[in-house]
Amino acid sequence: MRTHRHSPTIGPFSVRSKGSEKKLTRDVGGRLTDPQGSYERYMALARAAGFTGDATEMENCYQHAEHYFRLMSEQANSKIRKLGAQ
Repeated sequence: MRTHRHSPTIGPFSVRSKGSEKKLTRDVGGRLTDPQGSYERYMALARAAGFTGDATEMENCYQHAEHYFRLMSEQANSKIRKLGAQ
């Protein structure tokens, strides 16, 4: 009987390696990505929607980008608090 070992996950939407503080999230297609990558992707999609004149899609993408911006900000603040507590 064969057993397959999978890397451990913390929760259904995040994976973190032992030595890294960088959290990965799953995008709509199920691919793993970091918040910075998602932020940049949604900003690019928002710009593209602006060029085509689709104001609703542009606003939607900006709102998604803002979510990832807040995640990045929260991670940075958490890191600063950890360093200050040492």
